[in-house]
Amino acid sequence: MDVVEFRPTPDQFAWTFGGVAPSHRIRPGTVLKLWTEDAFSGRLQRTTDMPSQVLDMTQVNPQTGPFFVEGAEPGDTLAIHIVDLTPARDWAASTTIPFFGALTHPSTLHEPLPERTWIYQLDRAAGTVRFESAALTLDLPLEPMLGTVGVAPPGREVRSSLVPDTFGGNMDTPEMKPGTTCYLGVNVEGALFSVGDGHYRQGEGESCGTAVEGAMDVTLIVELIKGGAPAWPRLEHDDHYAVVGSARPLEDAWRASQVGMITWLGELYGLDRLDAYQLLTQVALSPLANVCDTNYSALTKIEKRLLPDAAAHGGMHAHLRSLAIGLT
Repeated sequence: MDVVEFRPTPDQFAWTFGGVAPSHRIRPGTVLKLWTEDAFSGRLQRTTDMPSQVLDMTQVNPQTGPFFVEGAEPGDTLAIHIVDLTPARDWAASTTIPFFGALTHPSTLHEPLPERTWIYQLDRAAGTVRFESAALTLDLPLEPMLGTVGVAPPGREVRSSLVPDTFGGNMDTPEMKPGTTCYLGVNVEGALFSVGDGHYRQGEGESCGTAVEGAMDVTLIVELIKGGAPAWPRLEHDDHYAVVGSARPLEDAWRASQVGMITWLGELYGLDRLDAYQLLTQVALSPLANVCDTNYSALTKIEKRLLPDAAAHGGMHAHLRSLAIGLT
């Protein structure tokens, strides 16, 4: 397999999906060993750092890429398998930002929430990150994920790296973890996909709008499936199938993920839409991804143990999983 290593400098970050020249051209089957900066561009380093003082809001959520995949054409499916995510620093940051987050809004009568920054220290040996407050200190399990995985949108659109939509983007789901294969529909020649926004851990919903944000060393395998582009991002790991829908209001994000899973069940088992709808109703899980981004993101998730064996997208996940074993 080809191996490409890339550690972007700040002038090489991408800030949008679409509208950016590729950093690399790669062939299907390439292993990417990347570094991603945190969502704050590394500017929140101490508890005394306040977002209003140190952040440039035009430079949040920097992306590594985009990568031009040879042979990728509109209507194809890009498969991105996350082999490994390793924190690149021994600390990470989270913060409250005035009028940003699920429990605050500028259209209400309340004053903006105070700014506060938390620095989480990483214990690599224990596999934990430390939450510290005046009342409680707590070591939480390290559960690294990528907040952002996406391709260029269609129609020459350029979308902020803060946005999740049909092209993926800033979905902020803890399911984007090592061992997961993400399937994205290709909209433009080469797909032009980027990744970033590493989280050392995050609860479902990302309530305050910022996770345990940290720089990440990322290993991916990228493959191409001709045709079969899904309408919404699909995730597969050893135990689950999942579809991510992104929209506002939140119920529309949930609906998009539900319809996306009905379509997938039809592909996997030949079910008509009403049978798939009925089965979904009895087996689906509906975790939230984020409730604070430009669009909200919701998942529909089904345990594989409840279903007959199937080879989603031609068995691509199992293929990439076997390749990943030799890389870890």
